[in-house]
Amino acid sequence: MAEKIVMGADGKLQVPNHPVIPFIEGDGIGPEIWTVARKVFDAAVEKAYQGERKIEWKEMLAGEKAFNATGEWLPKETLDIAKEYIVSIKGPLTTPIGGGIRSLNVAMRQDLDLYVCLRPVQWFKGVPSPVVHPEYVDMTIFRENTEDIYAGIEWQAGSEEAKKFEAFLLNEMNVSKVRFPGQSSYGVKPVSEEGTKRLVRAAIEYALEHHKPSVAIVHKGNIMKFTEGSFKKWGYEVARQEFGDRTFTWDEWDELKKEHGEAHANEVQKKALADGKLLVKDVIADNFLQQILLAPRDYSVVATLNLNGDYISDALAAIVGGIGIAPGANINYKTGYAVFEATHGTAPKFAGTDSMNPCSVILSGCMMLEYMGWKEAAQMIISAVEATIMRKQVTIDFYNLMTGATLLKTSEFGAQVVDNMGIITGEGQLQQSSSL
Repeated sequence: MAEKIVMGADGKLQVPNHPVIPFIEGDGIGPEIWTVARKVFDAAVEKAYQGERKIEWKEMLAGEKAFNATGEWLPKETLDIAKEYIVSIKGPLTTPIGGGIRSLNVAMRQDLDLYVCLRPVQWFKGVPSPVVHPEYVDMTIFRENTEDIYAGIEWQAGSEEAKKFEAFLLNEMNVSKVRFPGQSSYGVKPVSEEGTKRLVRAAIEYALEHHKPSVAIVHKGNIMKFTEGSFKKWGYEVARQEFGDRTFTWDEWDELKKEHGEAHANEVQKKALADGKLLVKDVIADNFLQQILLAPRDYSVVATLNLNGDYISDALAAIVGGIGIAPGANINYKTGYAVFEATHGTAPKFAGTDSMNPCSVILSGCMMLEYMGWKEAAQMIISAVEATIMRKQVTIDFYNLMTGATLLKTSEFGAQVVDNMGIITGEGQLQQSSSL
């Protein structure tokens, strides 16, 4: 009998053998990639657990399908279902044109308070890449999901709201840096202590659990001193105050350097890392975009604000094969609410062509299975995807970048992944958090 996943009193998910998992198939290419992904998930669960476990899928509506059926892009019932069943998965959704909801994805994240956008980035052997050593990239991005630009506070130039806000800046706050008064649009960027600390806390806990060497706080605090600068400051506070016995931070290094000199600071850091402590460091966002190309092995877990995380996630995805193979999840570590999702768009001009790469939603499903504690099924899918790519049995995106490849339709690729289950390649594993 199918049952709901629940959050236990110990703060851990309780997953039955036959859980109900809500899904949104998505718009554009969504139905095609979801159909394939669902078959892959079901086959992996069946093979991994010999029929003892099975997912009961429950559709919930969002996007164009919801609008056509209910007149709403994101019905309240859908949000209620996502909360009731805790764990869900979705394909790409259309952003409505005109007034109302700015983004369906953002609306879901805000309503469910899914404050972590979790994006593991790792190269699969055989995937075409524009860099010489894509295997050096092995990072997990913790992108803050509810503040920064995702708060959506802005006013169009010429609107009454913009005029009122501008008058407040000029007359009440004595701001003199508005270059073109009367012609400017405005946006407000909230960054809070609570929002920052829960994000950085999650990143540090993940790094410690998975024995990662470092957490990098990526920010633009050299310019935005009281928003991104505070993000850096509060991030270090979490590391020192809550994890001080297990971390060594760069701000500690700075203090030691000022008090005892650089040589002493270096020796203390060296000993801390030798003792197995997690290094918590920071890097300016524009410099980090250089470092992911020049020195990617220096970074493992990354904590950053929303806009920075958007740029970073897509740039890293390009290194390992593109956004078509990039998985993602949106998670609240306290409530357990989690929505796993394809990270790309709806690609409407390719809808119905059965040609697009389904790996983003497939690998997001692997993250979901890991989150549920079903690691055997997740690893079976990962190994099968890797085996399929290594055999150069690929969809059009990879086919155009390979020599000697076999071009497969979306549905054919999914069938090959199922056929290749049980083949162990011995290569790397997709990173994700399993104790949320």
